[in-house]
Amino acid sequence: MRRKLITREGHQKLKDEVDYLWRKERPEITKIVTWAAALGDRSENADYQYNKKKLREIDRRVRFLRKLLDGIEIVDYHPQQEGKVFFGAWVTLEDDDEKTLAFRIVGSEEIYGRDDYISIDSPMARACIGKEVDDEIIVRTPSGEKNWYVLEIKYEK
Repeated sequence: MRRKLITREGHQKLKDEVDYLWRKERPEITKIVTWAAALGDRSENADYQYNKKKLREIDRRVRFLRKLLDGIEIVDYHPQQEGKVFFGAWVTLEDDDEKTLAFRIVGSEEIYGRDDYISIDSPMARACIGKEVDDEIIVRTPSGEKNWYVLEIKYEK
């Protein structure tokens, strides 16, 4: 099985989420559940039911993240990448109509909440890999082929 790739920043963000959920949010919700359970009839206690459900969601997310963190490979910048598009690159493209598009190629778990990140598994990222400035990229889309040209490649070092 192929290991999932992730940037060092993405890895830290996932670790921070696990830490926050486990050390901050879960203890707070546990206190509320304990307090609500002490009130008596749990079947009609909205605080108890809602927070018990929230506790299960936190536990499920923590389990998912821990398993994910065990199965990912951190990809750091290497000077040999300079001048070509590889994992972790910030890429600026231009199409035939002179519209520009800028994004960073990252792991699939890093794209959520970011409009400027695309997954390494996306057709656009796959078309960019190995390209240099001024190279043409052809991306096949449901509406046909689209041509782009590499304007800039940068890496966070």
